[in-house]
Amino acid sequence: MHLPPADDARSPYTGYTRAHWEAAADALLAAVEPYASEGGALYHLPGDRQSWSGRLSDGLEGYARTLLLAAFRRDETALQRYAEGLAAGTAGVWPRVEDRGQPLVEAASVALALRLTRPLLWDRLDDGVRQRAAAWLGDALTADAWPCNWELFPVTVGGFLDEIGYETAASRKAIDHGLARIEDWYLGDGWYTDGDGRKFDYYNGWAMHLYPVLHAWLADDPRLLELYGGRLSRHLEDYARLFGGDGAPMHQGRSLTYRFATTAPVWLGALCGRTPLSPGETRRLASGALKYFLERGAVDERGLLTLGWHGPDPAVLQGYSGPASPYWASKGFVGLLLPPDHPVWTAPEEPGPAERADAVTPVGPPNWLLQSTTSDGLVRLHNHGSEDVRYDPYYTRLAYSTATAPSSSYDNSVFVGDDPSRTGIEPLGVGEGWAASRHTTGGGARVTSAVLARGAVEVRAHLVCGAEPGTTVRVTGWPTAERGPRAELAPALGLSPALTGTTGDGDTLFVALARLTGEADPVPLTETVDVRADGQRELRVHWSEGPELRVVFGATAVEVIAE
Repeated sequence: MHLPPADDARSPYTGYTRAHWEAAADALLAAVEPYASEGGALYHLPGDRQSWSGRLSDGLEGYARTLLLAAFRRDETALQRYAEGLAAGTAGVWPRVEDRGQPLVEAASVALALRLTRPLLWDRLDDGVRQRAAAWLGDALTADAWPCNWELFPVTVGGFLDEIGYETAASRKAIDHGLARIEDWYLGDGWYTDGDGRKFDYYNGWAMHLYPVLHAWLADDPRLLELYGGRLSRHLEDYARLFGGDGAPMHQGRSLTYRFATTAPVWLGALCGRTPLSPGETRRLASGALKYFLERGAVDERGLLTLGWHGPDPAVLQGYSGPASPYWASKGFVGLLLPPDHPVWTAPEEPGPAERADAVTPVGPPNWLLQSTTSDGLVRLHNHGSEDVRYDPYYTRLAYSTATAPSSSYDNSVFVGDDPSRTGIEPLGVGEGWAASRHTTGGGARVTSAVLARGAVEVRAHLVCGAEPGTTVRVTGWPTAERGPRAELAPALGLSPALTGTTGDGDTLFVALARLTGEADPVPLTETVDVRADGQRELRVHWSEGPELRVVFGATAVEVIAE
């Protein structure tokens, strides 16, 4: 991909400016053009992978997701191609929008793109095409959605159809229903769970916030914008901390092949004027993520986004991932809706949270603890409240980071016997420098876990209850790689040098020290903190350059008390 020269004066951290984003969008749009078929209605990208929705749906996905990119770019030449594809698709090429089918997802992208570019695309279509397109989209108003972020797809379609005067009563009903539905999943402080349970991931930003905020902004509805914009602003206080100093987003959750779609909520806050981030920090975080992926193989020799994280990587794919799925990354270009003279494009870049100061930040609703260090720009996420076993290992490990990926050998886990499973995660609290939870193993044992963090160092404590006496317990730490940060794990209580121990007649406590660091010569791990047991359910932790803390493992909560 050919990009303009770096502008280190305006963008001292990334070198990227608006011109780089425009060039990237243009290159991505040009690369997919040769794969259009059926009059431009379908985009069948190369490769032998097919999603579980089938080839026809995958082709529609290719059209819809790249149309959204053209809409954010406001490229009239490209939009003309997509207008021709819309005419062909609604003439019988596209599959119908039906209950819980993938075309419902893609209908939302089509509707949003048409709403964003109405004078450039929709208003130039002939009446017959408009009637067919509205009718095709109209099926989304009554289609049954999966009970998760999918509830917002009829909202997005309804917003456009209401604006053009098509089935206005049904459109408004779909909008009201979807917006009411997500209230069931809003847990406060800017955080949603993606449906029932505790499914915390990037769908918070690129779906649960994106669609309601864009709808409110496009409808010029001050009440909705105050509500959803306020939630977005609060979310960004935490969300901005999920990016490493090298631009990498946190490697956690499903659909990671959407890559720089992770930047969408960052731009969105600036677009709607509801953000705690300065213009320079906004662009630094977003451009950092785009640059991170473009420099690491996200685009192949044909200019196409690959199915993976850096380059191709089947480990981050799901059954719904088709050849064009990575183009959900188009959402990351929402910043191009901001005019060139907006401060988000003209202000000098400013450092992100991971570059400003070491921090250990509690995040209440998901019961996460975020730990970042400026010396290496690493961010670590200690997970004591997110669970979605359908898409493991990206939800139930004890920790994730911006520099590591979950391993098949069960990194960041507790084995009770030979069982590393972690289900029924129950949050037990999060506070300054700590987080805790309880989970159930496959054999029925209960493990109460607490992590205390300071700098790059972690104290990981696990109280195992209900296991047979003499059961082997083993703890694992960060995954290792030939290149990248150094992972360390040392026994502190109840564990051998091999990080194994055995349960006693009652509840048994196991403690290890862990560290993931890019520092070349850090202080030896065992010199950073002193850990002592104080009875069967209490622990004393004394940081060498910090406070002494008492950790109490209660029946329903974990308390961390400064001594």
